[in-house]
Amino acid sequence: MLALTSGCATLGWYGQAARGQAELLLARKDIEKVLASPDLAPDTRAGLEQVGRIRAFAERSLALPAEGSYESWVELDRDAVVYNVIATPEFSVEPRTWCYPIAGCVAYRGYFRREAAERRARRLAERGFDVQIAPAVAYSTLGRFDDPVTSAMLARGEVALAGLLFHELAHQRLYAPGATEFNESYATAVEREGVRRWLQATQRHDQLQQWEQTLSLQRLFVELLLKTKDELQALYARELNPASMRAAKRERFAALQARYRQFRFEHDSAAFDGFMDRPLNNAHLALVATYEAGTDAFSDLLAEYEGNFRRFHEAVERLAAADSDTRAEFLNRCRTRNCP
Repeated sequence: MLALTSGCATLGWYGQAARGQAELLLARKDIEKVLASPDLAPDTRAGLEQVGRIRAFAERSLALPAEGSYESWVELDRDAVVYNVIATPEFSVEPRTWCYPIAGCVAYRGYFRREAAERRARRLAERGFDVQIAPAVAYSTLGRFDDPVTSAMLARGEVALAGLLFHELAHQRLYAPGATEFNESYATAVEREGVRRWLQATQRHDQLQQWEQTLSLQRLFVELLLKTKDELQALYARELNPASMRAAKRERFAALQARYRQFRFEHDSAAFDGFMDRPLNNAHLALVATYEAGTDAFSDLLAEYEGNFRRFHEAVERLAAADSDTRAEFLNRCRTRNCP
């Protein structure tokens, strides 16, 4: 009934979502049974063996719910489990939202097939939106189904696998309907601290050092993007005619490319060339902000509770129950004052 009252386009989306979710659930295989097969590829075996240890660590050390989820395995026929379409107006860095039962309004729309996501992206672009498609190798059904590990998750390697599991289990632990930036920043903060503690606990000191260096460089790159987002936000608040606004918008993105060339030279790194070597638009910056803009605030909150994850989650629950202004103020706390 909810789908029918929202029109044919929404009905079509719910149809593909239901089919995709059903296919995923029906394809699940119990990991213990998969591991019992002598024909299992060595890389797959190693990854699936780690899943159980990572889940146990998440429950024991990060106060995350691990029972039920990620006890099964799905071999995908594609590089991602879902393809998210992100769209912003031509002169805005605020993403368009789509609203659903239970999840509330979120800043993307997911499709189980890339072709469907591309069709949706084209239609939005024809209407004047800035768009991008972001493949996701994992997502959470917020505990309503027992989510599986996918081949796309294992393909990222062990450290990334741990981060993905911590991130998605964080969503299962806590989710504020209609608060995408709050939810994703929280899960990203849990993911990063979880990976740090996982590598420490397993005494992988060389990997930890390399991961810390990569994360430090990533933070600097994100600052570069968020600075451009802030500049564009200020630009779009001005009363300019469309032609002047478009010209100024092109100048801001050209300036971002120039800053990146300097960044690349200073840090002698091509790590972000894949992101920058494409026509960037508002939607790319909006997605980065969704996951990154409030992450420092959550890390700062965890530090306030001396790294105690159980107390941290309880504090985040109180914020999730607060009004949107209170959550927005919290997310900006590290942009208005210096966090350690």
